[in-house]
Amino acid sequence: MSERVPVRVESHRRSIVKAVTYRVVGSSVTGLVAWAVTGSLRAGLSIGLADSAIKVFSFYLHERAWHRVKWGLVEEDLADGRGGGI
Repeated sequence: MSERVPVRVESHRRSIVKAVTYRVVGSSVTGLVAWAVTGSLRAGLSIGLADSAIKVFSFYLHERAWHRVKWGLVEEDLADGRGGGI
């Protein structure tokens, strides 16, 4: 008999924190590339910040939309923690 694995649902706060930390790294890279291409630290920072604001919002919406998609989800009692219900 397989062991029951509790189902964990991601909170809105967790989705927001994930989006922000992901974008800090991505936007830092974007800012550094923009600085290298333009030679302007101000332009690099502006592009990096704009990139971050737009992508944090779009990532959050994308994550929340996927929470509404039923495809690929399994019932709790089918998930045995070893991928047996997937």
